Amino acid sequence: MKKLWISAGIELQNDADLKKTKTALCELVKQTVKEPGCIQFEILQHQDKPQCFTLWECWTSDDALKAHFKAPHTLDYLSHDYTKVNYIERLQINSPS
Repeated sequence: MKKLWISAGIELQNDADLKKTKTALCELVKQTVKEPGCIQFEILQHQDKPQCFTLWECWTSDDALKAHFKAPHTLDYLSHDYTKVNYIERLQINSPS
């Protein structure tokens, strides 16, 4: 089984409050790690740019990731427009053929 790794860069929207955003991100992590198919879900804050974060995720499949975007806690987080997405990278572990 190939795992689906995701690296995503997000940053605060112009009018978002950093403290509220961090609280919401922590709640998103807490709920997301309980989802079926979620292997890893971490959000790291940049030290030199505290308004920027990197999401580091691992899923069992693309279907599990798609279900994540339909989950109530994900929809709730996205509805607040705390952050915007700068990039998304879909990754896999490089192994010899």
